[in-house]
Amino acid sequence: MAFEKETEVKLLDNYFVEANGISVEVRIEKTKEFTLRYKLALPDFGPGTKALLEQLKNEIITDSSIKAERLMDPEFMKGLQEKFAVKAKEILNRELPSLDEKDRQIMIGILLQEMLGLGKLEFLLNDAEIEEIVINSSKEPVWTYHKKFGWLKTNIELENENQIHNFASIIARRIGKQITVLNPLLDAHLVTGDRVNATLFPVSSKGNTLTIRKFRRDPWTTTDFVSNNTSSVEAMAFIWQAMQYELNIIISGGTASGKTSLLNVCLPFIQPNQRIVSIEDTRELTLPEFLHWVPLTTREANVEGKGGVEMLDLLLNSLRMRPDRIIVGEVRRQREIEVMFEAMHTGHSVCTTLHANSSEETIERLINPPINTPEIMLQSVHLNLVMYRNRRTGLRRLIEISEFVPEKKFDREGVKANTLFGWVPKTDALIAKTKPIKVIEELQNQTGFSEVELANDLKEKKDILKWLVKNNVNKINEVGLAMAQYYLEPESLLKKINK
Repeated sequence: MAFEKETEVKLLDNYFVEANGISVEVRIEKTKEFTLRYKLALPDFGPGTKALLEQLKNEIITDSSIKAERLMDPEFMKGLQEKFAVKAKEILNRELPSLDEKDRQIMIGILLQEMLGLGKLEFLLNDAEIEEIVINSSKEPVWTYHKKFGWLKTNIELENENQIHNFASIIARRIGKQITVLNPLLDAHLVTGDRVNATLFPVSSKGNTLTIRKFRRDPWTTTDFVSNNTSSVEAMAFIWQAMQYELNIIISGGTASGKTSLLNVCLPFIQPNQRIVSIEDTRELTLPEFLHWVPLTTREANVEGKGGVEMLDLLLNSLRMRPDRIIVGEVRRQREIEVMFEAMHTGHSVCTTLHANSSEETIERLINPPINTPEIMLQSVHLNLVMYRNRRTGLRRLIEISEFVPEKKFDREGVKANTLFGWVPKTDALIAKTKPIKVIEELQNQTGFSEVELANDLKEKKDILKWLVKNNVNKINEVGLAMAQYYLEPESLLKKINK
């Protein structure tokens, strides 16, 4: 597992990644190539050992009646891995009794990766620093997008195009889909929730492709957002106040800007005694485990075109589930947005995400084709939060918090964005711009507070957030518990903080 010596190689970083009991070193290197290299110290076996591994695979796979849908159950997969590991150990003890424990564990891990996972890609899936895994064809190495170093070329290579097709087929079968020459496009997800896209040759003319968008295993929290300067304490306290008093919020931003992450950060601000119904295409949201939460996900139709459940179906159904909050992962189509606004008008508190790069662009996108929402409907939206990602540096920031205020436009009622907080790139700071108009009125209607009382309420929230940051309370359940304690016994929590 030693690295070969190379001339003019500069080590930029190194750390270890573990998958299926195998720990390997990762080296980020600068070489003569135009891109940096992501190098894994992968175990290497001779032809004899590889042949033995193939034999072991055939002996272990005895249950061919496992239903595909069970392979998407994390608990079932965990049990299956344990069962296979025990059987592999028994066979290795019989065939190679003199094998040392370290090599035995490595061989068992490789078997599990090849039988139940995606082979060497499992190491990339388990690297918390990687956001994206990309296979362009078997003619070039696997690429990754690293949080710190951006795009990197790895030392993992696929044997042929069939291997890529096989990976895509395994993923497709687990969710009841197919990817074939006649149906060469696939959108799916792994048991971990990571999103997968695949294309087959000749649609992708260089070869078969596979793109895996990884989701953070340990969800972002408000503490993380403040600590890494994605947002400010003042902005997060303001959002908390809006969430507590059930204002309707749209989170906008470009692709991979952090819209869903911000949505996830906001949800622990909801009171524990309220019923939350979330609707997503793929499960990305993770809430504190004690919240009253019903997660719903869409389902695509099978190969016969039957059994599909769309976001609109779930959105309409959620209105019959007595929700206090409706959380929609992302709205795209006109009818979905119509139902969402209908939910707002019937008194439900709604939070959702939308592709747009500013508050003004959010308004324009909603009122123009193909969505065509009547502009007066936008008056039910209280806040618009905008996320931004710098493509060159990977930096993510909350750059705008705006309220939608009524505005007379010729002979009709419209809305305009009143920017409350704005990001200043030069100082990398999110600062207060203007005083809220509509939001203050809405908060006063909801609470009966005066402006002074609302300001005191906001100060309490700032103090709590500062305390969370100072004490590095950044786990989703820990943050959720702090919020729950605030709602249940605010004096007790504030007394603890003031100490």
